[in-house]
Amino acid sequence: MVPQESFRTPVRLSQPVFGATLSWFFSAGGHWCHAAFELLNSVTMRRLLTRAINRFLLGELFSTRMGIQAEINTHSPRRLVVGLGNPGMENTRHSVGMAVLGLLAARLGMSDCWKGDKYVSGEVIVSEVKDTKVVLLRSKLPMNINGVSVAKAAGKYGIKPEDILLVHDELDKPLGKIAIKHGGSARGHNGVRSCVDLLQTDVMHRLRVGIGRPASRTSVDRYVLQRFSPEEQKVLGAVLSQSVDLLLSQLSPQESSQVCKSPSSPAGGRRKSQTVKETSASLVEDSTAVRDEASELRQKEKS
Repeated sequence: MVPQESFRTPVRLSQPVFGATLSWFFSAGGHWCHAAFELLNSVTMRRLLTRAINRFLLGELFSTRMGIQAEINTHSPRRLVVGLGNPGMENTRHSVGMAVLGLLAARLGMSDCWKGDKYVSGEVIVSEVKDTKVVLLRSKLPMNINGVSVAKAAGKYGIKPEDILLVHDELDKPLGKIAIKHGGSARGHNGVRSCVDLLQTDVMHRLRVGIGRPASRTSVDRYVLQRFSPEEQKVLGAVLSQSVDLLLSQLSPQESSQVCKSPSSPAGGRRKSQTVKETSASLVEDSTAVRDEASELRQKEKS
């Protein structure tokens, strides 16, 4: 009978045996493990894991839910406006979309009307803008899987992907610059990528709010998760206000009818997207003034 103590006593290799084993590991099989380690840490693998989590949380294909149990019983136009961001980090650069959505709710007089929705894993407001039924959504899920909330909300309220407007931060635009983009790739934005993956199309309209890139050696990941600096906050209010003005112009049926909507395409599909370069003379002039002011503030910070 084997003594019970033997099950608790770990096997210890002598130093020569351990050295030989370690040498074999690196010579014979080490390169395979190194390759696997590199793969696990690659951007591609992280994206695949995020996509798997997205699909798991969604629970069922978006297309099977579309319009079946729509909770807006009306034949009027419907739009879904989503403020992308991280819950609990609404004041950071990466969650500026949530700040825009909050101001939009205030402009509609519905700041206190947010209702938790467990099915969509977020909070929603159902309102009306110029005969258009509008659903505002802020997800309670992390940015990388915001698409789960967007897809479920779209299915629940019977809203097509081309009638979804995503509001998010844009690194490649300086603070003070905003633009509407109609469809197109995620351009490295994880929240948008999640929406594209779950909706299985990239036709969603997007309001891109510039936050600029870090001027110092600060990493992008750290930069976007930081709060706006005191100097940036001086112009942030004007940026948010102009963003809401642009949103309201897009939610108007008259404005929407002038936009040529492209047909749905598969996830990752690339099409020539259209960007609204000018909405009105006053808005463009105001935006230019804000950009100039933001640029001056950045120069001051550098000096």
